[in-house]
Amino acid sequence: MKKFFAMFALTMSFAFAGASSFNVTLFQPSIIAGKELKPGEYKVQLNGDKITIKSGKQVVEASVKSEQVESKFGSTSVRYNNGDGKYTVTEIRVGGTNTKLIVN
Repeated sequence: MKKFFAMFALTMSFAFAGASSFNVTLFQPSIIAGKELKPGEYKVQLNGDKITIKSGKQVVEASVKSEQVESKFGSTSVRYNNGDGKYTVTEIRVGGTNTKLIVN
């Protein structure tokens, strides 16, 4: 019976951990899911293998792969691929966590 409650509590914690949000600052025009975002502050909502990036009325959704690394990131940062003079977001490292989101 104790094992059942422990597994239930663990399952519930994963269910609540499935959706989270954080802020990210883009310092240059950035391409995500084929859409260009202007420099500025954006709210990122993570839900499973999808992120929703919002600023005002602009909303972009993209699929991501979440990976865990050994140590926590000190701040949220964005990694880019620079092709054809445009910066495409390839990865978001979430500050204060050991989570890295790889943008598909």
